[in-house]
Amino acid sequence: MSTPELRAWFVREVVPLEPELMKYLQHNWRNRSDIVDLRQEVYARVFDAARTQIPEKTRQFVFTTARNLLINRVLHEQVVPIEAVADLEALDIAKDTPDPERSVIAREELRRLQVALDELPPRCREAIVLRKIENLSIREIVQRMGVSENTVKMHLSNGVRALTEALYGQASNTRSGR
Repeated sequence: MSTPELRAWFVREVVPLEPELMKYLQHNWRNRSDIVDLRQEVYARVFDAARTQIPEKTRQFVFTTARNLLINRVLHEQVVPIEAVADLEALDIAKDTPDPERSVIAREELRRLQVALDELPPRCREAIVLRKIENLSIREIVQRMGVSENTVKMHLSNGVRALTEALYGQASNTRSGR
């Protein structure tokens, strides 16, 4: 296909997809300042590929190209230069293992937390575990426990207060009647 025919196809078939392509890129790429460059890269790849053969399904081809470009960018960003790793090792910064003393302290803190959790009333403990360990929203906890939002909030408040008192002593004087 000649270059003028290829350009005509591009203007007729690809350019009208720009608003949808921009939405796609904005939705799937976190760095907004890269969006225009990504669009241009998609256009360049589509145009180059169409020199060999114009795709039958232009829209599908454009969005597949965009998806593949984003995947390549993510994979590229995850690559760490070997020099950086060597530098970290030379500086002895990359140690992940805590010293034995810190391990003992951490185990003891976890044991105390488990004891304090076990002493909570069952529904209060359930709300704390769902919120703080399973990271569920209040709304999800309401659905899971089958209680009102206010009840969940009360369980969470009472549970956090009881855990604070159990782990750190009488740290909270916000309870009514004190």
